[in-house]
Amino acid sequence: MPVFLTELHAHTAETSRCAHNSAKTLVDAYLAKGFRTVVITDHLSESTFEAKDALDAPWNEKVDIFLKGYRAAKAYAGDRLHILLGMELRFAAKGNINDYLVYGVTEDFLRNNGDLLKMRLASFSRLAHKNGLLIFQAHPFRNDMKIVNPDFLDGVEVFNGCVRHDSRNEIALHWAQLHGLLGTSGSDYHQTGDEGRGGIQTQVPIQSSNDLLSVLKDGSFTRIETK
Repeated sequence: MPVFLTELHAHTAETSRCAHNSAKTLVDAYLAKGFRTVVITDHLSESTFEAKDALDAPWNEKVDIFLKGYRAAKAYAGDRLHILLGMELRFAAKGNINDYLVYGVTEDFLRNNGDLLKMRLASFSRLAHKNGLLIFQAHPFRNDMKIVNPDFLDGVEVFNGCVRHDSRNEIALHWAQLHGLLGTSGSDYHQTGDEGRGGIQTQVPIQSSNDLLSVLKDGSFTRIETK
């Protein structure tokens, strides 16, 4: 039976200021690794718009900036690689540096719900779940991150493949198990060499966000964890 590989945490230089590689380079890297699907989780944060000199831009313009990397990856990939839209969301509240991976995101959701950065986790959680989205706290045990009320989450990124940070993945896994949360894995792709360090394997292809949500909800995946 074939195994299908999906990346759940990847960034493009077109959008995320911390990413070093273009969407084109990302697509080529994941095709070379044998992946079938990549979820583009560029940063939706004040930092993204500061880098683009767009902190005071209207929200719809910010959405266009946020979508640049996803759109570039999707256009270049064509039918060779499934490119799905996600986000790594950081609220603008003073002192907050927590990040949340959100799956099932659509352009309509981004445009129709106002400035998401002005929300807090509790209110965003209600909105996201009303719209069928899933929320996973990214690398919750890195330095200066804070654990949050698990009632607002669907899961936790229990394996983060980035070698430039200590994400304390073992603690994240224990935390998820303690609270009955789903546990995912992602490469946290920013530059060459990051590709495929994390992600998930499935027995069925993930070709759409609906496919992804179904797989995550029922836990029918195996985590990729490259130590």
